[in-house]
Amino acid sequence: MDFEIVNGSVELLVTDCIVVAVADAGKLTPSAQAIDTASAGALKEVIDAGDFDGSHGTTLLLRNLSGVTAKRTLLVGIGKESDRSVAKQQTLIKSVVATVNKMGVKTLTLALDQSSGKDSDIYRDTRLIVEACSAALYQYDTTKSKPATPTKLEHIHLLLDEESTEYGEGALLDGVAIANGVATARELGNLPGNICTPIYLADHAKALADEFDSVSCEILDEKQIESMGMGALYSVGKGSDIPPRLIVLKYEGGEANEAPYALVGKGITFDTGGISLKPGPEMDEMKFDMCGAASVLGTFEAVAEMRLPINLITVVAAAENMPSGRASKPGDVVTTLSGQTVEILNTDAEGRLVLCDALTYVQQFKPQAVIDVATLTGACIIALGHQATGLLANDDSLAAQLLDAGEFAGDRGWQLPLWDEYQTQLDSNFADMANIGGRPAGTITAACFLSRFTKDVSWAHLDIAGVAWNSGKAKGATGRCVPMLTQYLLDVAEQKEA
Repeated sequence: MDFEIVNGSVELLVTDCIVVAVADAGKLTPSAQAIDTASAGALKEVIDAGDFDGSHGTTLLLRNLSGVTAKRTLLVGIGKESDRSVAKQQTLIKSVVATVNKMGVKTLTLALDQSSGKDSDIYRDTRLIVEACSAALYQYDTTKSKPATPTKLEHIHLLLDEESTEYGEGALLDGVAIANGVATARELGNLPGNICTPIYLADHAKALADEFDSVSCEILDEKQIESMGMGALYSVGKGSDIPPRLIVLKYEGGEANEAPYALVGKGITFDTGGISLKPGPEMDEMKFDMCGAASVLGTFEAVAEMRLPINLITVVAAAENMPSGRASKPGDVVTTLSGQTVEILNTDAEGRLVLCDALTYVQQFKPQAVIDVATLTGACIIALGHQATGLLANDDSLAAQLLDAGEFAGDRGWQLPLWDEYQTQLDSNFADMANIGGRPAGTITAACFLSRFTKDVSWAHLDIAGVAWNSGKAKGATGRCVPMLTQYLLDVAEQKEA
């Protein structure tokens, strides 16, 4: 998809379709007013006739308006200013793009006049429009016998005045990079478990290192994982015929001696639950249990594409959780890379086992902050539903930065407590800790477990169990939290340059 910033009078733009916004009660935005004036009041005529009132999400297509160069004019309702939000704007853009694409339109021009709400600004609106357009046009066809119908849209233009063009062009480039990262995360998540294995994820990481000069990659195999003492990660992977991998990607965009930021992703490419076998219904969705890995890989790709002036380490703990004669059993005790021991009471609580060794491993790089991402607990879905990412941290400043980044990027999170009072739920008679803490506060006790491996570093945990994929007719990976994480790293880079 080709994105471009354009300038000029909206009524004179050469395009197959121009999209303009109309507010509640038929109030015309500046671009809509210009179209109305050029067409001798055509827009006011349909509004006065009651055919269109500008309520949020409504649309009306007009063809060949007199005095307007565009072949089609699409009116979109944006409703009352007090009711507007980034989420509603994103949904509206996706709907518009999907609709226009079905018409056979090749060139679409959006003239929305920064109408996303009270917090709108040129950079944010432009970037989020690019991301929404890209998301609307994403199609999965990798494992289908016939390729998806080619996208009819070839060019999407965003109208800005000349003074705003420089900001818009920077936002466009960032938006494309983030959209590419989201698409990567969605594609990896959507691939079936017989294709997207730990080996496949490792090969994907190697390909990133080949693509970008600033990126290097190291892959630790099962023998290295075992010999280094990563007993928790090894205990999960050893039940499968496909061995585990620890994937380490390094991006060097900052100074050589500058401490990196670190992302850690849970890469369980399929989760049967192990010996603590999951129920059969909807088990197919456990191919999405590597979406934490997918999101950190997508974020890493976006950072490399944007050439941010920071150093970034991304570690993925990749394994299959399978039942077999070699699989871990409830009651087994393993020794982690940190030296702490864990009693495995439930083999379906495997994500925290692979993450704890990865979190210990990444601290050798002395990172400024560590953020792990995981589809970790069903309890997070009960607590927050399918809207917000669960966030827990040992550093409130880091948590606030991530929450702010999520708000800006339209990829929101919600912080849960990480109090010491919850730690006792992990007590074990036979090891330093158990890998589960019972049903109460399951998301929090999972984070408490991880906190025991991050005491010496600024750390945050993102539980994306409720937001990583959609079920039902729209089943598929979402690509969250690529926008939140990338915005956080953009903010870090901006603060550094300032």
